[in-house]
Amino acid sequence: MIRTLLEKLRVPGFRNPRPVVSVLRLSGVIGRSSSGFRPGLNSADLVQLIERAFSMKGVKAVALSINSPGGAPAQSSLIQKRIRALAVEKKIPVIAFAEDVAASGGYWLACSADEIYADDTSVIGSLGVVSAGFGFHELLARYGVERRVHTAGEKKAMLDPFLPENPNDVETLKALQRDVHDAFKEMVRDRRAGKLKAEEDELFSGEFWTGRRALALGLIDGIGELTAVMQERYGERVRFRPVTGRQSILRRRLGILGGTGPNIGGLADELIGVVEERALWSRFGL
Repeated sequence: MIRTLLEKLRVPGFRNPRPVVSVLRLSGVIGRSSSGFRPGLNSADLVQLIERAFSMKGVKAVALSINSPGGAPAQSSLIQKRIRALAVEKKIPVIAFAEDVAASGGYWLACSADEIYADDTSVIGSLGVVSAGFGFHELLARYGVERRVHTAGEKKAMLDPFLPENPNDVETLKALQRDVHDAFKEMVRDRRAGKLKAEEDELFSGEFWTGRRALALGLIDGIGELTAVMQERYGERVRFRPVTGRQSILRRRLGILGGTGPNIGGLADELIGVVEERALWSRFGL
């Protein structure tokens, strides 16, 4: 009876409810848990948000808004696999939109989607693996500081920055990098099957490109912005629903005091991390 009455009154949206697109923002360096100083991306923090994105009432698609220079490959893989698993289970399409950068692990996240879009000026690519550090052994010797390391297992102190670099350790690291790179390449081949338009030596060299060049290489599907693309696909009446975490007011407003920031003992480590992450962003001119 109520349904008949609403139909007779022609209540807006009763017969044709507005389609819903959930918007999941993936912004930051991929790795360990976020802090008051360093917003980041990791599987543990994102699992509930990802599930929420696919569980919204009336959702027609999930849009990923990506702005990440990369980070930990394992976390990139875990996040990507969780998104794909839910997309298949719920039969909901996923569309990724790169903002400033979707490089390295950021591109790994973009490959969670069925289609990838970017701006002309977005930075896309860097499909390689890198490991960087410092060597301090000469500095210690200059100031007469003795480094004492005791291990059980000859490889336990491998790549210690306070010891001279060992060629065998470097070769072990390179073997590990090759394994990670192979996994990265396999995932890209699978997710971009039939779309890649360049030789693998170029695509997987670690080079990065603008959105326009990435389109020519087959790394993305089009140039476009989230709102415009989704309105074109689902109509002007589409409703965008951002996926947000359920945090307390104290945590949202005070950050560190709310429990998301470092304690005093870890402050130096956090500040070093900020510098490292700043260097990762600056590699792409950001």
